[in-house]
Amino acid sequence: MPVVRSSEAVTHEIHGARFVSYATPRSGSKELCAWRGEIPAGLKAPAHTVSREEIFHLLEGELLITLDGRTERIAAGDTVIINPGATLAVENPTDRTAYSWVTTSVGLEARLADGTRIVPPWAN
Repeated sequence: MPVVRSSEAVTHEIHGARFVSYATPRSGSKELCAWRGEIPAGLKAPAHTVSREEIFHLLEGELLITLDGRTERIAAGDTVIINPGATLAVENPTDRTAYSWVTTSVGLEARLADGTRIVPPWAN
């Protein structure tokens, strides 16, 4: 039975946010990836288009989520379903770090507005 201890989780940082990955192919997952996101106060992450569905659950804090041009304020306990091909931007307008839990399928890629391709190591 694969068990990923918190001390074994792998941390990645990109665009000012931290991604702590727990479920990946390297940790024994065959189809799904899951990570905790840490979005610092004041961060406005660049918009990106995702290749796979993501389930984004906010554990703590508040965020502004822009999905395909529509912005919603979400709070702890809210979940956003992000469909493949959607463009997502995340902003933390508060003075506290927000924490999220994200699940997607193995192989997620993202593209920034300038066409830059991102293959997140926490989702592959």
